[in-house]
Amino acid sequence: MIDLDLSEQIAALRVTFGDISSVVDVEALRTEIDRLSEEAGVPDLWDDTVNAQRVTSALSHRQSELAKMTSVASRLDDLEVLIELANEAGDEESAEEARVELVNLQKVIGELEVQTLLDGEWDSYPAVITIRSGAGGVDAADFAEMLFRMYLRWAEKHKYPVTVMDTSYAEEAGIKSATFEVSAPYSFGTLSVEAGTHRLVRMSPFGAAGKRQTSFAAVEVIPLMEEAGEVEIPENDIRVDVFRSSGPGGQSVNTTDSAVRITHLPTGTVVSMQNEKSQIQNRAAAMRVLQSRLLLLQKEAEAAQKKELAGVITASWGDQMRSYVLAPYQMVKDLRTDYEEGNPSKVFDGEIDGFIGAGIRWRKQKTDD
Repeated sequence: MIDLDLSEQIAALRVTFGDISSVVDVEALRTEIDRLSEEAGVPDLWDDTVNAQRVTSALSHRQSELAKMTSVASRLDDLEVLIELANEAGDEESAEEARVELVNLQKVIGELEVQTLLDGEWDSYPAVITIRSGAGGVDAADFAEMLFRMYLRWAEKHKYPVTVMDTSYAEEAGIKSATFEVSAPYSFGTLSVEAGTHRLVRMSPFGAAGKRQTSFAAVEVIPLMEEAGEVEIPENDIRVDVFRSSGPGGQSVNTTDSAVRITHLPTGTVVSMQNEKSQIQNRAAAMRVLQSRLLLLQKEAEAAQKKELAGVITASWGDQMRSYVLAPYQMVKDLRTDYEEGNPSKVFDGEIDGFIGAGIRWRKQKTDD
């Protein structure tokens, strides 16, 4: 005989999911999908490639959002049926399946709840993330590459599209910097809480044995804004350098000098791009990121929000937002939220949703205060 009673937990989930549904407004979401579907069905849609990509991307994102909401509602109903069947049949296997599904639903609904907090002006946009090694020499370069892999693994686990735009390899090991785009619903709002200085403490594999090494890396996150295309940049304001793409150890990747570095002279903003095979494509991609950076700077200046957005990241002592300690003990701790994990290996393998969720809640609380 099994008397499995999860009614209290399920009731709590239904209340939370009801609050999420009211914020998301499922009916409005369906209406938006219908509108975008009509736009996507226009015969000459792809005559304007930029607009076509905007429409199809928005449609895909909205459909994904609706599918997730519909799936959760169905799974809640199915869970109650599963519990009822388990109790009637005295089936311990079904009871265990119900317990596992409850935990999974708690996680999914928790993630949806966090997403409802993403109501900033640019939160729904794709994100461009740049990681730079800081103080700490070769250990810092190696740490920057560890963070780079961590974010790529996180995106892979969520099946989020990623485009690596530029990677600058260090001479001995690791990377000097890397820039990549994550294109998924609310990428900027989600990943912007990762911006700041990250610190690593470990026994250095590069230095003298028995000594701990502290190194730093900076993470910058900006939104890739559609309206950035309206930002006009005079040719006299930029310097364009062309160079050969390179891999680890300086090995050539392309046989032509196709990589592009654009420097915006008035602000000193630099964008490098080597993902595409042609110089023209790399220049276009670099200009898109540069326009977004400049538009963000402009909006920050107008709204006096510089510290709330990208901020000044020095990647050195006194400025860190998260510590990754591998020796003498193992712990990853966010110094803003106090959220921590005791298994750094899992964190470096992309298990960072706990940190992101805590960061979003922390930011929302700071904003409300």
